[in-house]
Amino acid sequence: MLHTLMHSPAHSDLETLLLMVGAGDDLLLLQDGVLAALAGSRALMRLSESDATLWVLDEDVQARGLAGQISTSVQSIDYNGFVTLTIRHQQQIVW
Repeated sequence: MLHTLMHSPAHSDLETLLLMVGAGDDLLLLQDGVLAALAGSRALMRLSESDATLWVLDEDVQARGLAGQISTSVQSIDYNGFVTLTIRHQQQIVW
């Protein structure tokens, strides 16, 4: 399943999200959700405990001026990569 976190982690139910993700799932951070990928953040620490692969949309990182602050443990993708994730997963949950 593809999970997309579009809101700031401060305004998201990360605990429920963590209960829902599993092995083989992808979690894409986009829009204000990219804040969850900030190096050293509590949100990133919690999301890294999940079995999902973490991705961050590069265009949204750039738009927010956060390029130098994103953790190297999160894989960066562009819109083509986003499309690839949507093709890979027939089901999607938006958080």
